[in-house]
Amino acid sequence: MSSPTGPAPGLPVRMPRPRQSGRHRRPEPVAAPEGAPALVLAVPGAPAPTTRSLAEEVISIARSELPGLEVVIGYVDGDDEEYPTLTTVLASTAALRTERYEIAKAAGREVAEPEGPAAVVVPLLAGPDNALMRRIREALMDSRAAVELTDVLGPHPLLAEAVHVRLSEAGLARADRARLFTVATAADGIVLATVGGEEAVQAAGITGMLLAARLAVPVMAAALDEPGSVAAVAEQLRGSGSVQLALAPYLVGPELPEGLLDAAAKEAGCAASEALGAYPAIGKLVLSQYATALGIAQPQGTQLR
Repeated sequence: MSSPTGPAPGLPVRMPRPRQSGRHRRPEPVAAPEGAPALVLAVPGAPAPTTRSLAEEVISIARSELPGLEVVIGYVDGDDEEYPTLTTVLASTAALRTERYEIAKAAGREVAEPEGPAAVVVPLLAGPDNALMRRIREALMDSRAAVELTDVLGPHPLLAEAVHVRLSEAGLARADRARLFTVATAADGIVLATVGGEEAVQAAGITGMLLAARLAVPVMAAALDEPGSVAAVAEQLRGSGSVQLALAPYLVGPELPEGLLDAAAKEAGCAASEALGAYPAIGKLVLSQYATALGIAQPQGTQLR
């Protein structure tokens, strides 16, 4: 038995486990700082239940990486009924922060007056799109709220990984180049398709180089929203020796006009994979942009840049 001063003689003493050191040390849990701005996900494209489901899955991934994070979805083309517009969401987020401060102050709590941005806006875009980014900035100005806007999610190696996974799911690429198996329908040339003009194509080209290194096949970027661009790039790949081509969207999904991908694939005479969607890396990149904008520590596994 134990005595008031400690365990009885002869009984084992449970000592606290020493803190593990080195690279295999278990990371300390990270949570969102108290009073941190909300993360507002700016979702482009025509609102629909599928778009909302995708956005909710992306923010679920971000929340799982940083517990306590407040995340709100704002639609660039919302209707303020079923799908709140980005302007409305930003204005209400700023008003809510002020309301919380006033309630805490009225309750006698010692709280600092809110300062800095009320929200950090992260566009749900894999690559640059000047027209969409202009509309997002207009929504920020119309809200009259103190907010900060981050850059788009790419280019980034994790997006090359996501494109690779989508190609493998469609049977157009091997899931792992290191494994000794083949896919009969694997493409020997990839058209990496994006929207947003020449700047978007250039940015997609950077991810395309990373994808080419993963698949060991040529990859070229093309603009879905430029008539004839995909077909021209497809012919260029065929001219350099590729026979079986695949069209891979370098897009999250909501920003992709309906029918555009299928039409381009038909014109180029090749199969296509799905858009990136709610691939886990998308949620992690959204959180990474938020954390970088605020200069806060990121959870293990989201330190991407």
